[in-house]
Formats: sequence, structure tokens, C-alpha cells
Amino acid sequence: MDNLEHVKKLIESKLQDSVVQVSDLTGTMDHLDIRVYSDEFKGKILIDQHQMVMDILKEDLKSLIHAVKIKTMTKDKLQE
Repeated sequence: MDNLEHVKKLIESKLQDSVVQVSDLTGTMDHLDIRVYSDEFKGKILIDQHQMVMDILKEDLKSLIHAVKIKTMTKDKLQE
């Protein structure tokens, strides 16, 4: 499993209702653009939403992932 698929599955497993999109920013598979749509973000400010994702990725950031660009939204934004 490559890093993109690993990160996608990891986030989806921790945020049960999430839709996750992961792409490679540099061709090295360790600089990732991550978009997460989840209703678990409702009522949370942006920094808290991003912290939820960073907490999920904490172990992988030590070795597999060098940098992430995160965009978080509730699932109603997925329809737009």
C-alpha cells in the first residue's frame, strides 16, 4: 500500500463518517495534500479540525510523511 492509500485508510478508520482525498504534492509521496470531509467537524473551529487530523497522523509524521497541507470541511460542503 502506498503512502496516499495508507493515509486515506488511516483517517477514514478514525473518522468513521469521513470522505478523504489524498494527493501527492511533489512526486516524493511524503508531501501530501489532504482533504477531509466529516460531520465530526461540525461546531469545531478550523484549528481544532486540523488538530484532529494531525493527531491521527502523529506517528506517520515521524517517519513516512514530511509535510501536509490539510483542508477540512463538513460533509455538506462535499456536495457543492
